[in-house]
Amino acid sequence: MATFTNTTSPTPFGFFDEESAFKTEADNMITFVKRKLGDDILSVELTKKQIWATLEEATLEFSAILNTYQAKSQIVNFLGGPITGSTGEMSGSEGKYPRENLDYLTRFAEPYAQEAGTGGSYNMMSGSISLKDGQQDYDMYTQLKDSDGNLIFSSSLNSKKSKMQVSEVFHFSPQAAYRFFDTTSAINYLNNEFSFESFTPETIFYVLPVFEDILRAGQLDLSNRVRRSNYSYKIIGTKIRIYPMPTSNSESPLKLWLRVKFYSDPLNASYGDDTIEGVSNLSDLPFGNLQYTNINSIGRQWIRQYSLSLSKELLGHVRSKFSNIPIPGADLTLDGKELITQGREDQTALKTSLKEMLDTMTYDKLMELAATRAEFINKQLKFIPMPNGLAILMG
Repeated sequence: MATFTNTTSPTPFGFFDEESAFKTEADNMITFVKRKLGDDILSVELTKKQIWATLEEATLEFSAILNTYQAKSQIVNFLGGPITGSTGEMSGSEGKYPRENLDYLTRFAEPYAQEAGTGGSYNMMSGSISLKDGQQDYDMYTQLKDSDGNLIFSSSLNSKKSKMQVSEVFHFSPQAAYRFFDTTSAINYLNNEFSFESFTPETIFYVLPVFEDILRAGQLDLSNRVRRSNYSYKIIGTKIRIYPMPTSNSESPLKLWLRVKFYSDPLNASYGDDTIEGVSNLSDLPFGNLQYTNINSIGRQWIRQYSLSLSKELLGHVRSKFSNIPIPGADLTLDGKELITQGREDQTALKTSLKEMLDTMTYDKLMELAATRAEFINKQLKFIPMPNGLAILMG
């Protein structure tokens, strides 16, 4: 009698053919399916390979559904990670409980950090324009150069020749005229709220928040830019106009310094970034098939039932090829259509029940459940009387 072990290519794909647990299950499924479909009374027109194929398909379906819900819980932690292992196959992240990380949020915030001048994934460039006596208008695309005299617009960072964005223009009054700015001053502070007496008579210390110093420095800088409006500039298209008009200085020609950037290429950062080639969506998550050996009794029973429903549909297709078989004195009508309908309905019901159960077991739902449980426990504890009026028990 042929068994799963001594049969050549028993399943179409052979994903689980080397697992001893699957081999044992496959031989038992022959008896299970045929008895459930009435083989003891009427022959079931299914071969062993057909039944083994349904078992493999059921296991693959179970694996796919579980991996999908694992992805719903943890895809943000896998984004940018390696897609395959060293063998070129999936790296085996299925069935694991990964550590949470904030890489997705950090990456999402990078463009905002770059606009604020505190980070980002793309480098800026600085260059200068040589000012000429009596000339106010300059073309940034043909006159802005780096320290080596190369045009900024022709830089390798601008391979697509995109529009140049000006981030900062270093054009302001050369004279420093700052108001009184002393971090130890108590002016504009609620000093009565932050005063402390020292051991030395008539000495008072003040707690001064650092953010006030930062705000005051920013206020002074903005004041100089606005009130000293004779030092300003205007950008229209590729031109920049500066005020006031430059004057001649043959000994030390003046230069106007600018910091610029180019439109970013989302697939090419300013530095080598292998995560761009990493996981990007559900299709390339490093999830392989679950090992049948590691599937518990809950999963194996679902696989058996789903395999049975697939066998029903398959048997229905076989019997539908001959809807009526002539016998002496009458015709025998086969139940092919009924088996197909019943098999598909069973498959839908099994997948629906599994998905509904998994919907309650994503990591987000588990956190909600734990929070609700803690709230109910807290309510129950309120009804426990305090022994001898004491709220803290030592034991």
